[in-house]
Amino acid sequence: MSKQLFELMREQEIQTSNFLPTKKEILKSSENFAKKLLESGEVNPVEIVAQSKRLKDAFTTIHDTFLASIPHEKQNAYGIEIVPSNGRKMVQYLEDPIWCELQEAVKQREKLLNLAQTQETADLYGNLVPKVSVKYASDSLTIKY
Repeated sequence: MSKQLFELMREQEIQTSNFLPTKKEILKSSENFAKKLLESGEVNPVEIVAQSKRLKDAFTTIHDTFLASIPHEKQNAYGIEIVPSNGRKMVQYLEDPIWCELQEAVKQREKLLNLAQTQETADLYGNLVPKVSVKYASDSLTIKY
């Protein structure tokens, strides 16, 4: 590891340990740290992504385990507020046969709309099914191990 890389890592460590930064400050500092590492050219971005994914998963497991062990009461630590909340009310729509019928009708309509993308299609009532616009999700990279 070069001296410059070591100094960048030490600077990041100091920035996050001397004071209680806000979430926004932590995110900005981390982004700047990553950009400096990229600009230095001394790290392989693929290796950093792979290692950071492993660390992220490890810290998520640690976080979830400790979170499950703390009492459900309002607490503060290191500028972080932990506030309990009650589970939300979830109506069980599947228990209503009319709702289920409507859901099935929506699924059937979606199939017709998908078919209309490639060929002219009519529904059960003889109405021409329109060719609706298509929107694409952004490109991404999948990480597996």
